[in-house]
Amino acid sequence: MSTFTEDTRAINKIQALVKLLRTRSSEEIRQRMYDNPPGSPWWSACKTELDIRNGERMATAIADTSHILDKMRNSTEHLDGLTDKLVQATTEMADLVRGTKQSARRMEIATYVIVGVTILQLFYAVFHVFGIR
Repeated sequence: MSTFTEDTRAINKIQALVKLLRTRSSEEIRQRMYDNPPGSPWWSACKTELDIRNGERMATAIADTSHILDKMRNSTEHLDGLTDKLVQATTEMADLVRGTKQSARRMEIATYVIVGVTILQLFYAVFHVFGIR
């Protein structure tokens, strides 16, 4: 049965090994972990160091993701505003096209009237010229 002092010594040894491993590469730490049996101080120190590094990477990734989500939210709001402006401009253009179409129809009718009046005046002039002889 282990005593409190033995557990404390093992924990202190693991902490010292973790500090030593702090400057080593992840590949070297993994190799040392695989070289030692599970539960040994070296294995526990390597596992602890790898868990710390993975936690740090995870925290960095979460912070980066949060920043990216903020940027995406801002971009989405900006695009939403631009879409509203585009819809408004498209609606105004559609109204102008409808107005132009109605004006063109009125112009077409006016042209038919002018052509009709011109033809009537030509007939009138022809009858007037032939009526004098």
